[in-house]
Amino acid sequence: MPVGMDQLTTDLAEETAALRAVLVELDADGWERATPAQGWAVRDQISHLAYFDDTAILSATDPDAFREKLLALVAEGGVSPDSIAEQYRGMPASELLAWFDRSRARLIEVFAALDPTTRVPWYGPEMSAASSVTARLMETWAHGQDVVDAAGAVREPTDRLRHVAHIGVRAAPFSYALHGRTAPTSPVRVELTSPSGDLWTWGPSDADDTVTGSALDFCLLVTQRRHRDDLSLSVSGPVATEWMSIAQAFAGEPGKGRDPLPA
Repeated sequence: MPVGMDQLTTDLAEETAALRAVLVELDADGWERATPAQGWAVRDQISHLAYFDDTAILSATDPDAFREKLLALVAEGGVSPDSIAEQYRGMPASELLAWFDRSRARLIEVFAALDPTTRVPWYGPEMSAASSVTARLMETWAHGQDVVDAAGAVREPTDRLRHVAHIGVRAAPFSYALHGRTAPTSPVRVELTSPSGDLWTWGPSDADDTVTGSALDFCLLVTQRRHRDDLSLSVSGPVATEWMSIAQAFAGEPGKGRDPLPA
């Protein structure tokens, strides 16, 4: 899915604005409201985004410094999202929002100036600058979903979900590796209906295994923001079924997933 850096950074800015529109409506208690992520309040979702924006900026502007910092973290036991969240729980909401605003603006500025094929280090394999921005958009949408759920807000899906869906498809081998499994060689056809009504497809049209449905439901599943039982995806074939049971679009340890919503 070739997309220019201008479009990627524009889409990231728009996704950021959609999340910020929810945040500015929250009072102090709203920032402390529990989200569906166990043990995390709204504030933890935002400190997570700001922290990893800063590290993405470092990876692009000073790759060697990023690698040194990563080695130090590994020596200390690795990168723990929970410990990062704990570290910033004393920060006032106004300061937290200001941090997020600064970091996100700087991230967009830095990556907008890069060639999309530029390689940047990360916590796993190196990736292209375009993939790094796409990952930040995916994270913004996914953690934004937790914020929206906690706030009881409504967020209309947009065609920016194509970036999230694309990562979800491309991350299939990663999902298997996280679970100590060998990725199958049989292809899966993915057909998703976009919010605007277009059909997005991945994989050969004659594949025996298929995943079809709305782009929103697919993105909620691969970011592990909803249990599969609460979604209307149609999954056919053993390979597609196994993949959807472990699908994970984000880096880190295997996600815990979500429980089915109450009846």
